[in-house]
Amino acid sequence: MSEVSDPHHPAQCENCATPLQGGFCHRCGQTAHSPLRSFGHAIEDFFESFWHLDGRVFGTLRELLWPGRLANAYLAGHRAPYVAPLRLFVILSVLTFFVAKYALQFGDIPNPPTVPAVSGQTVAAGPGDSAAAGGVDFQRLRTVEEVTRLRDETVDGLLAARAAIPAALAFPRQKIEENIRATQARARLRIAELQPGHPALSQPDPLPEGQPLPDPAAGSLFSHRGKPWHPVDNPVRLGWLPEFGNRWLNKKIARAEDNIPRMQKDPELFKHAFLGAIPSALFVLVPVFALLLKLGYLETGRLYLEHLAVALYSHAFLCVALLAFCLLAMLDGWIGPNAGWFGYLTGTLEILIVLWMPVYLLLMQQRVYRQHPLLTLVKYLVLGSLYFFLVTMAAMFLMVTSIVNA
Repeated sequence: MSEVSDPHHPAQCENCATPLQGGFCHRCGQTAHSPLRSFGHAIEDFFESFWHLDGRVFGTLRELLWPGRLANAYLAGHRAPYVAPLRLFVILSVLTFFVAKYALQFGDIPNPPTVPAVSGQTVAAGPGDSAAAGGVDFQRLRTVEEVTRLRDETVDGLLAARAAIPAALAFPRQKIEENIRATQARARLRIAELQPGHPALSQPDPLPEGQPLPDPAAGSLFSHRGKPWHPVDNPVRLGWLPEFGNRWLNKKIARAEDNIPRMQKDPELFKHAFLGAIPSALFVLVPVFALLLKLGYLETGRLYLEHLAVALYSHAFLCVALLAFCLLAMLDGWIGPNAGWFGYLTGTLEILIVLWMPVYLLLMQQRVYRQHPLLTLVKYLVLGSLYFFLVTMAAMFLMVTSIVNA
């Protein structure tokens, strides 16, 4: 009678009118609790529908932290106490890369310093040209001869890198040329500090291959048939593509030309586009990894869906590790500036997380498939190398699509 008088728990199923004997209808499975009569049940119904988060999620995460334990339990048939692998992976991947958008910073572009140039003019060093940003450190050198020698060696190396890039890829070649100019500008600045009246300051910087570098502001970022790309005058046309395919390709090139300058001014655009595309790519990569496991452990006789469960739990753990890494980075950004010791702590924990990730995956394969440790190690290295190659190719594809679609 208490259930009949309880407005949140009616005597009959509201869906099929079957008399209720518990919290769920034994005929259609609908819950006896109505989200329209209780705010608490409405919140519970929301999470149940979209995230399926209940008390099991904490036990699932606890078991996930131990290599192979959750996968073995699920494969053995103990599925009721845990969140299903696909649902767990979806929740963690979306959450992880949502947090990563705010935790990972590409860095602000500092105002470029000006350095002495030819005939008393000034040259602005490009973004990220300081030694701290990865440029050559001329400040440690004490003589003009050392500066010019390091400058020439650096420029020669950059020229070799530029020569290895096809002429059609104008954008990466342009970035190398900007690096050459920035290297020469920093060298000139150091020479002016060491010897303000040195003759090298009154002479132009040596130009690579005896030719002036092209102006990056002139023409298209891409070239085709030795000329700047243009959607009308010099479009890309592939003979094996139909006309609509060539139109689509040139539209994407035009979109990339518009987006690249925007991303140079605001790198966060690329970051958000890239990280936002990763969960979609993982939905393709995870089944591929399961196929590799199927081929690598063919003699075990396991079904493909069993390998898929292992792959899903493996990637779920990687998402947890990346989420922890991102949270540490956020904490370091908040607390680190006011407590230097905290940066050392978070840095150590981040290194431990990175080192634990491959070890976890190796132990997981060993405990799930239970083969000789040496054989497992060989298969782990082979499958891992193949999968790493696929992930690298997918990352390159995502970088291109992020530039085009940002």
